[in-house]
Formats: sequence, structure tokens, C-alpha cells
Amino acid sequence: MVVTINKSIANGVIQAPPSKSYAHRLLICAALSNSDTLVYNVTLSKDIIATINCLRTLGYIVQIDKDIVNIKKDSKSLEDTLIFNCGESGSTLRFMIPIALTTGKKIIFKGSKRLIERGILPYIEIFNKCGIDIIKDDVSITFIGKLKAGNYEIVGDVSSQFISGLLFALPLLDEPSTLTVTTNLESKNYIDMTIDAMAKSKVIIEKENNTYKINPSKYYHSDFIVEGDYSNASFLDAFNYLGGSVKINGLNLNSYQGDKVYKEYFELLDKGFSTIDLSNCIDLGPILFCFASLKHGGHFINTKRLKIKESDRIQDIKVELEKFGIE
Repeated sequence: MVVTINKSIANGVIQAPPSKSYAHRLLICAALSNSDTLVYNVTLSKDIIATINCLRTLGYIVQIDKDIVNIKKDSKSLEDTLIFNCGESGSTLRFMIPIALTTGKKIIFKGSKRLIERGILPYIEIFNKCGIDIIKDDVSITFIGKLKAGNYEIVGDVSSQFISGLLFALPLLDEPSTLTVTTNLESKNYIDMTIDAMAKSKVIIEKENNTYKINPSKYYHSDFIVEGDYSNASFLDAFNYLGGSVKINGLNLNSYQGDKVYKEYFELLDKGFSTIDLSNCIDLGPILFCFASLKHGGHFINTKRLKIKESDRIQDIKVELEKFGIE
């Protein structure tokens, strides 16, 4: 098949795709409320379906009607061994592990080879200290033990998802806990999104310096609407810096999403060669690399976490841009 693409200018009006990051979080909070709860504006990507299936494994009834997800607690008792399939979703794996560990059951998390390769080292370091046995092979990770309240320490420069997973789970325990971040905290905005989602369910997390204080709390019922995604919107808004006229609806101007900074970075790169810090907006890397290549170039720092995504995003973008003669 031969395809001919003619030069043209993008224009029109489009709805921002729903935020996958918020959808994961709101679905989890909806389930933990143990009430009949609706989550609106959900796009059923493979990652979101993985989270929904893991919630079903935890004993929740999940019904889907187009972009509306209804979640309620099943009255049946859980099996002694729970098997969770996360596909390729790192968010699902890292969010669900601590929650599953509150059940005290033997739990097995499965996923693609790449997902398991990416690892869960921060959790291993924590759980080994509190008597939870972990068995890992190429396609699964098994946990035997139960999460207990305590004073935990965790690194903040690998993935904020480990911190979010513990923040979701620790309020479910009977005693207060603390979670102290021992290194520089990257992707802080993703943790802010987690805390915001929990607050919508009336679970409040306190923070003092580098320590989060978590008290036993009940998640309360609340229906949710997933807001538009700034990371996806950045690909659409980029056309406006290339002569286009694209209006994007559905974005929350007061959002906690760190990728909201893309407009500021587009403007810097549009004016000239700039240094861009990706520490709190790592998912903007690919579009910013491409945007810089169309403008004046750029220098990007704090990029290392792009290498441990579902693919090595730095290498993959490098290969594709070099096809167009970009260094």
C-alpha cells in the first residue's frame, strides 16, 4: 500500500482525552469506598482494563457502560490465593500491590516480561524489613504476608507510583503510619494527584517536610468525573505552534497534573534553544523532543526515568528522529 500525505494545517475543535493517570486513581478510590460508585469519562485502555480486572480480583463488581464504570463490593469471601494480571501497566502493578497486601492473602502479580523486568525494588526493600516474603520470576511476583502499619522509608527518584501505592493502602490499616521520602522527590505532581483523588473520598494525607502522615481512615462514597489529560493535550496543542488552529476542550485549569507545564515549555522552545527539566513531567519527553527538533533544538535534564517505561523512550525517539536527519 502506498500512502501520499500532502502538506496541510491542523484546525478544528477536539475534546481532550480523559486522564489515564486520574482514571487509575479514581477507580481505586471508588472501589475502596466499598459503596455503589460511578466513575464517568473513563477511556478503556489496556492499562485501565488491567486496573479494573485487578479490582475484580479483590472482590469488587465492576460494570461498564460505554465510558461509565460502576463499582461495588461483592459479598463473597476472597480466595486464599489472589492472582492479579497487570498486563503492561506499571501503574496497576505498583498501585495494587500494597492494597492487595492489606488482605493477608497469598497474592501473585503477573504481567508482561517487560513489566516484571522493570521491577519493584523500592517495595522489596520495604517489605523485606516487615516480614513479607517475595518470590520473583520472569512473569510473576508472589507475596506472602500482610502489610502492617509502621514508619516506612522510600526513595523518591525511581517512580512516584510506589509512594502512591502505599498512600492508597496505609489508611486501610488499624494504626497510624508515616512514609518518609529519603531522596530527591521526582514526579511530585503525580503524588499530588493521588492525594487529591483520596481527598475526594475524604481521606486526608498530611505532609511535613519529606514525611507523609497517614491515619486510619475510611474511604467515603463519591461519584467521580475523570478530567482531561494534559499529556495527550500537548500533542494536539503542538499544532498551534506550527501554524495550526486547534481548540482543546475538557481540561481542568486548576489541575494537579504536572504535564500542565507543557505550554510553558513549548513557549521556551519556540523562542530558542532552551534547557528543559523533565523531573516532574517525564511523560512530556517524547512530544518535547519532537517539538524541539522542529524549532531550535533543546537540552533536556532529569530524563533517566524515560528509559524504564514500557520501552526505552529515549532510544526509541532517537531512532525515529534520526530518520529525519535530527541529531
